[in-house]
Amino acid sequence: MTVKEIFETMDYGPAPESAGDALAWIVDQGAAFGHFIDGAWTAPRKDFQSSNPANGETLADLTQATADEVDAAVKAARKAQPKWEGLGGHGRAKFLYAIARLLQKHSRLFAVLETLDNGKPIRESRDIDIPLVQRHFYYHAGMAQLMESELPNAQALGVCGQIIPWNFPLLMLAWKVAPALAMGNTVVLKPAEYTSLTAMAFADLCQQAGLPAGVVNIVTGDGAVGEMITTHDDINKVAFTGSTEVGKRIRQATAGSGKSLTLELGGKSPYIVFEDADIDSAIEGLVDAIWFNQGQVCCAGSRLLVQEGIAERFHTKLKARMDGLRIGNPLDKCIDVGAVVDPVQLQTITDLVDGNTEGETYQAAIDMPVEGCFYPPTLITGLAPSSHLMQEEIFGPVLVSTTFRTPSEAIQLANNTRYGLAATLWTENVNLALDIAPKLVAGVVWVNATNLFDAAAGFGGVRESGYGREGGWEGLSAYTKPKGTPKALKPVEAFSGDKGPLDPLDRTPKLYIGGKQARPDGGYSQNIYGRNGVLLGQAPIANRKDLRNAVEAAHAAKGWSGTTGHLRAQILYYIAENLSARSEEFAQRINALTGGKQGEAEVETSIRRLFTYAAWADKYDGQAHGVPIRGVALAMKEPVGVIGALCPDEAPLLGLISVMAPAIAMGNRTVLAASQAFPLSATDFYQVLETSDVPAGVVNILTGPHADLAKPMAGHLDVDAVWSFSSADHSATIERESAGNLKRTWVNNGLARDWMNAEGEGRAFLQAATEVKNIWVPYGE
Repeated sequence: MTVKEIFETMDYGPAPESAGDALAWIVDQGAAFGHFIDGAWTAPRKDFQSSNPANGETLADLTQATADEVDAAVKAARKAQPKWEGLGGHGRAKFLYAIARLLQKHSRLFAVLETLDNGKPIRESRDIDIPLVQRHFYYHAGMAQLMESELPNAQALGVCGQIIPWNFPLLMLAWKVAPALAMGNTVVLKPAEYTSLTAMAFADLCQQAGLPAGVVNIVTGDGAVGEMITTHDDINKVAFTGSTEVGKRIRQATAGSGKSLTLELGGKSPYIVFEDADIDSAIEGLVDAIWFNQGQVCCAGSRLLVQEGIAERFHTKLKARMDGLRIGNPLDKCIDVGAVVDPVQLQTITDLVDGNTEGETYQAAIDMPVEGCFYPPTLITGLAPSSHLMQEEIFGPVLVSTTFRTPSEAIQLANNTRYGLAATLWTENVNLALDIAPKLVAGVVWVNATNLFDAAAGFGGVRESGYGREGGWEGLSAYTKPKGTPKALKPVEAFSGDKGPLDPLDRTPKLYIGGKQARPDGGYSQNIYGRNGVLLGQAPIANRKDLRNAVEAAHAAKGWSGTTGHLRAQILYYIAENLSARSEEFAQRINALTGGKQGEAEVETSIRRLFTYAAWADKYDGQAHGVPIRGVALAMKEPVGVIGALCPDEAPLLGLISVMAPAIAMGNRTVLAASQAFPLSATDFYQVLETSDVPAGVVNILTGPHADLAKPMAGHLDVDAVWSFSSADHSATIERESAGNLKRTWVNNGLARDWMNAEGEGRAFLQAATEVKNIWVPYGE
């Protein structure tokens, strides 16, 4: 027999991992778990079971939390939070370091327990999940240590409610618990109903680390328990990872509550292969992208886009590779594909594939286990971009595919989705890679690699994949707030009067849409009076049609996002120059509108603010994260897109400029609802814009009641973010309506902001005006 024949006929023998220690640990706990509240275990009840999806055997009984138990967990977290934050960064760092060390000491126990409970191959649990869990606690021990020096103006949010999914039970716990604790928060966490056991083991580990009682609380149960956490009045922040549909309901449930919210949701990530790619490497990467964790990955490369010239060869090689995959007992170290988490999920996958009538379906020619929740690796080719399976998340080991001809077509196909979590591209042309990556609508892009994660590089999505980042410096903002206690914002009312105008010559203010003055669609205007009752003018009342026109104009100006920071800076300086030339006029107008004497100071501060954001336009840089690979993770700051904003009422010119300037400095286009009470400064200001080389559609200005504009602005599917600094609190409306496409929101919740001083500018505005995209670029031969 030749060496070639031996090589081709070799097979993998079984290499099972012993489950003895993990099962013994479960037995030692009585094979039944209560909740972990205030540093102690509650009495267990046999409300539901956790089962091994590979064989259906029951692992343990678990307890469905009641409202009283959730309330007890929240009260314990609230009681513990001040002392935990008061430990200081170094004090918290020591505990996080202790947890990381204990996770290393018990790494095999956690790996086996995860595989038993979830069904993923032991190689994945042992070599990927658990090391990343350890990495997150080590990394955030460092973040805790550095908080006071590097984030001196930040403080903890308070009590964080955290709801995690079943696909990466312990890793998702680490992603949420580690940064929350590092920044001084306490947590109430609900693991997924299917996969609670590693969370229970983590609670045991917290006791071993001597973590103060109440800092970490874990309650178990189904979605009803998650709803209790989400709606609890004494929780300051909700962090959720799960389906887009549930994420939308959480956004609606928390609307107007003042809770901070981050959502890491579903995806339908493109996997783009160009003709010059190393095909064999791309196929190995694809195996990792879609059949890793049985395809139960929110960022799975489940949508294959192959350039036409290599499509047939690529699919042939891919099918041969599929036939070589090994599926079976997840505890066997030789297994590539394990069990789907639960019979319900298995049935969902089966129904989606069986109900498909398009394309050509190929399932791997491999032996399937006779029992357990197993589904064969599946490829469906020849689908149209609009096909149901090309658009909807399957969350299983099913890959769908289509082809493209040119790079521009690849970008169009990749972005043809409501999601925006991750993307992968394969090419040997670095110029092509670095041209394509920024154009993909995704929070993470992998070049010639896939499923790379690290605590130093933020992870999260855009569009209906959610918002917020987990990991890295950018992830910390989700668990902190500015120091200080803001005051309640008093509504600003317009003046009334019965006197005629001082000047009979009417300047006829209009709306400003697409670089042109436009009459309101409804044909209505409102009288604007000064404090002395003198008529100062009429301001148009914008309606939904005017808003739609403004959004359309903003989208037509998308080229602004591709301009350089240097160019944007020049235009901001030019606006400031032209405003300065008319400063006296604007100061008089502000004094007449508000009845005060702050007009001169407001105009001067407005000019300074324009200079500030002109300075930032080419200096708010990304960074190269120090990730433990031979390569870099480039964190790029990108514009959000179209930002709608309700401008402050109390500062008619400064408020508008304080909102507009950071947004356009970062490359966004804006639709601004001017001060409701004092809109005439805004209608004067667009004359400045007209003479300052601002491209049409970059800034659009509407006037009229904020209440009439808030709902359609937040509900508009082509608006990417909504900010509200109105003196009337429209926060609940905006957050509720934003759930339609899960746009980002930044609302004041009826709290005041000092627009004349440092609080009215700075990094908070720049962060709100940008998304962070992490582009992973491995290098080396």
